[in-house]
Amino acid sequence: MKSATQWLQEYGESHQNPTNKLIHWICVPSIFLAIIGFLFSVRLGGGWNLAHAALIFLAVYYFRLSFPLGIGMLIFAALCLGICYFLESVLPAPLWVACLIIFIVAWIGQFYGHGLEGKKPSFFKDLQFLLIGPMWLMSFIYKRLGFKF
Repeated sequence: MKSATQWLQEYGESHQNPTNKLIHWICVPSIFLAIIGFLFSVRLGGGWNLAHAALIFLAVYYFRLSFPLGIGMLIFAALCLGICYFLESVLPAPLWVACLIIFIVAWIGQFYGHGLEGKKPSFFKDLQFLLIGPMWLMSFIYKRLGFKF
C-alpha cells in the first residue's frame, strides 16, 4: 500500500497550474459535500442514513494512510454532514437536487481546470485518487498550520 506522502506527491504531479489548483480548492470540497448529500438523502432508519455509514469507511481509509490527516478529514466530513442537516431544513427542494447541481457544476470546473493543466484527472489512473483529492487539500492546510502528517 502506498503511503499518504506517495499518494499526495503523485496526485500533485497533475495539479501544478495555479488556476487548476484554485479550481480544485473550490470544486473538490464541493464534490465531497455533494456526495455526502447524496448519501445523506438515503435513509437507513433509526436516524441513520447512508452518509453516516460511508463516513465510517472513509475514516478507516484516511486513518490507515495518515492518522493526523484522518482527523482533519473526519472533521471536514462532519462539517459536510452538518451542512447537509442544515440544507435539508432550509431548502425548498430535496437535498439531492441541490447536490446534483453542485456535483455537475463542480465537475465541469474540475475538467476545465485539467484542460488548463493539460493533464487528465488523476482518477483516470486510479479511482482512489477521488479520495486523495480532498486529503491533498487538507495536507496544504496542515502545512500552513505547521502540523505534521
